[in-house]
Amino acid sequence: MSFDLILSSPYVRARQTAEIVAEAFNARKNLECTETLAPSGEPKKLLKRVANVSPAPEDVLLVGHEPYLSELVSLLVSGERGSSVVMKKGGLCKLEVNSLRAGRCASLAWLLTPKQMSLMG
Repeated sequence: MSFDLILSSPYVRARQTAEIVAEAFNARKNLECTETLAPSGEPKKLLKRVANVSPAPEDVLLVGHEPYLSELVSLLVSGERGSSVVMKKGGLCKLEVNSLRAGRCASLAWLLTPKQMSLMG
């Protein structure tokens, strides 16, 4: 597994996490920081940013903050920015998307809490 694109909030802790993952997956050249993942970011701008990557990335990692990421996942899974999906701080989720857009376009493949990940180690 690798990532064609790793986008991170420019905030220190998110950026450090993204750098660790990029190093582990030998994908440092695919890492970019973007204000669209800052807590005040706009999901539509983020989705436009991802959609404009050429060639289109197949595997994208987003590293950001709560509650922004839960709202983004909810938007992509249910079409609403409400909290239909709630991520824990430090959690991970995988979405499967055929055609990325601001609205219902994804299915939730899995959602892991930090506690669940620690049990896997």
